[in-house]
Amino acid sequence: MGDMVSTPMVIVDADRLDRNIATMANALRAKGIALRPHVKTHKIVEIARKQTAAGACGLTVATVGEAEAFAYADGEDFDDLFIAYPLWLTRSSAARLIDVAERARVSFGVDSVDGARNAGARLGEAASRFEVVIEVDSGHHRSGVHPDGVAEIAAAAAEAGLRVSGVFTFPGHSYGTDQAEPAARDEAKALRRATRLLAESGVPVRIRSGGSTPSAALSDGDVLTEARPGVYVFGDAQQWELGRTEPSDIALTVLATVISRFDDPDGRRIVLDSGSKILGADRPGYVSGFGRLLDYPDARITALSEHHATVEFPDSAPLPVRGSRIRVVPNHVCTVLNLVDAVAVAKGGLVVGTWQVAARGRNS
Repeated sequence: MGDMVSTPMVIVDADRLDRNIATMANALRAKGIALRPHVKTHKIVEIARKQTAAGACGLTVATVGEAEAFAYADGEDFDDLFIAYPLWLTRSSAARLIDVAERARVSFGVDSVDGARNAGARLGEAASRFEVVIEVDSGHHRSGVHPDGVAEIAAAAAEAGLRVSGVFTFPGHSYGTDQAEPAARDEAKALRRATRLLAESGVPVRIRSGGSTPSAALSDGDVLTEARPGVYVFGDAQQWELGRTEPSDIALTVLATVISRFDDPDGRRIVLDSGSKILGADRPGYVSGFGRLLDYPDARITALSEHHATVEFPDSAPLPVRGSRIRVVPNHVCTVLNLVDAVAVAKGGLVVGTWQVAARGRNS
């Protein structure tokens, strides 16, 4: 990709993307688990279309705004949307949710009695049009009620006029070294217990939803009815360092230019024009830098400024010259798509088009 391409630029390798979509769809199909991919990762209509064509049962979103972006996408039929988040509705967001329900079947999360009651009150007569899915904590300790609390929430939701369809969880503690298998076991245990307690209280459970990208392929097909991975379409440096993806499968990179180069007693380093304003600034404790270089696996991004990425190289690694184009793998790909209006699409190393990030900024 020569000088006709300005940097930094987010580029999606369409062939790798298609392969990743097919791989996850096939893996979950073999387990008898429906795939409901989380589109907050990419926020792109064209990619969601590929996922539904590969057999996705619907889409997962994180916000009412994302639901709007996909429900109202021109010429598309994304008609089954799950907002996998314990919404605290306001008058405004409830009105927006009711409008989305004119275009698609919409369900959303609750994780408290107060949240269920508030949702019912805000939705009013429209409450019966919505299914709610109770979020349980399976070990990530973010949102989600302990499984023992699901029956009380289900009763409150029913009293508020909402229909309870099941339970969901996010095994986010799968993002850690050697944590995917334990997290998948925790997920199955929490969903199994929540299901049993709801059944004992007279609430039938149709949906048991879980899955993160690191743990999705390890999900228990005897427990989960659907899984919601998101990052799998692209991969990122977190997945690379966790051993959940190979560099050859990473489908999104940020093309950057070497603007400075130093090979002296103070160190061997380059500086790229891709800073935190395009890579994001996430750096979990288990990763070795602020991102990786796809073609220089021994290098590490050791510092980020808004428009600079400092990359250190070991003595044995070649040091790129100024003006070189470098493919950067961000740590957390989801944040990258919320920072750009469009991405370039490449096939065979050539840019062949662009995709708009339709749900960029739709964070409420």
